[in-house]
Amino acid sequence: MAESVIVDAQGRPIHKTELLQELVQASTTGVYQAWTVESVSATLDPARLRSILNAAAQGDHYSYLTLAEEMEEKDPHYAAVLGTRKRAVSGLPVVVEAASEDEHDEQLADVVRELVEAPEFSDMLDDLLDAIGKGFSVAEPIWQLIGGQFWPTRYEHRDPRWFQFDKVTGQRLQLRSEGGDGLEIPPGKLIVHKPRLKSGLPIRGGVARLVAVSFMCKAFGLKDWMRFAELYGMPLRIGRYGPGAKSDDIAVLRRAVAQLAADAAAVMPEGMKIEFQEIANAAGGAELFERMAEWLDKQISKGVLGQTMTTDDGSSQSQANVHNEVRMDILRADAKQLAATLNRDLVQTFIDLNYGPQDRYPRIVLQVTEAEDLKALADALGPFIDRGLPVEASAILDKFGLSAPQSGAQVLRPQHSMQPLALNHQQTPCACPACGKHKALNAEQQPTRDELDELVADELGDWVPVMKPVLDPVQALAQKVETFDEFRAGLAGLLDQMDDSALIERLALATFKARAKGDVSDQL
Repeated sequence: MAESVIVDAQGRPIHKTELLQELVQASTTGVYQAWTVESVSATLDPARLRSILNAAAQGDHYSYLTLAEEMEEKDPHYAAVLGTRKRAVSGLPVVVEAASEDEHDEQLADVVRELVEAPEFSDMLDDLLDAIGKGFSVAEPIWQLIGGQFWPTRYEHRDPRWFQFDKVTGQRLQLRSEGGDGLEIPPGKLIVHKPRLKSGLPIRGGVARLVAVSFMCKAFGLKDWMRFAELYGMPLRIGRYGPGAKSDDIAVLRRAVAQLAADAAAVMPEGMKIEFQEIANAAGGAELFERMAEWLDKQISKGVLGQTMTTDDGSSQSQANVHNEVRMDILRADAKQLAATLNRDLVQTFIDLNYGPQDRYPRIVLQVTEAEDLKALADALGPFIDRGLPVEASAILDKFGLSAPQSGAQVLRPQHSMQPLALNHQQTPCACPACGKHKALNAEQQPTRDELDELVADELGDWVPVMKPVLDPVQALAQKVETFDEFRAGLAGLLDQMDDSALIERLALATFKARAKGDVSDQL
């Protein structure tokens, strides 16, 4: 059979007939067993852990991967923070970008969008993110011919213990074999995610290796804590008998003391008694174990999330630095690396199988949106808008996730109309001699307002229409003349053009109101 012209990212030819067959399936015997035969964490001690980590670094990572699996099952804190980091990435919006605006490139992007919108795609992301803990993860697309095209109908997560790295570079993944030499994987068969959490061999990059010592120490500490609670969780029971007690009576007392611990009830002769004695400093021992467990949990949080301030201690980082409890720089790196894996092992293979090799390919992007403090934005925008800063309403609505109201729709409005900021400082009572002059906007506000202050505020509320007949001739003259001397010479002739009747009436009415309020106050 002639070799296919389609090649994978490493330049190896892909054979379409091999893609329609599953690479490996679980069995009850042999290398590819689904069930774990023995536990590693049950017999973990410093010597055993050192042996496991050294073996993994030298290419035998079976026990290490088993330990990494059991760590997620037995340590609630590690499982929680690792799950948080995984879900922070898998929950990001998946966007497909066309290689260009060319019609053909847009068509390829539409096909890839259909691929990522399949429900099994999101499950595959969770499986690939298992590599964060173990150093690598493998998913096998199960290809089928549908309408003459290759489509992955599901993605099978493959146990990482079924694979090994080549003995020369430690980078190329192989299938495990009975002889230990490893079997080469056909090109295009697998999606292999190897996040670059640290430089070097992939098997040494998972956070499980980083956390393993803390996991072991915490397990020891919890065992000691439980022993401590069993011994010192209740008072010490002391049975006392008289000098004439017989051996049978002493045996009865011994059974009574023992039964009291389990049954909270005992029977003994009248002349005997049981005393309960509290153990001094027992509480201090419990606090020691608790502090040790909390400290180890914080180290695990640092190793997995990059920080501890969003887990258990009640603190919080800036929203700009943290997203769903994961540091933004870590989240961006995880998302970028996972997208690169998908584009290399899935998108390129999918496009090549159905449309042939391309010069440019559409690409998957996991969008990381920077968190924004909307409250700070709203507080900052208010004063700027009051000062006349033009702000597009649709942009602000988009930031808050709100839609523009439709015509005729009921909209929310403030209960009391806010006065323009330019008027607020004029309405603030001031005790200084220059009360009528402008006052700084950031000046300290007076604590109280009397009735005259309210009267002034009411009269100034509509000063623009009242002053308009007086000021219009002045503004018209200013627009008409070209020099200041002409403007000054024309002012004298404006008196007849000014209509000050409304202004005089308002001033007289305001004076009357002020005089009336003053007279009433004097009488009271």
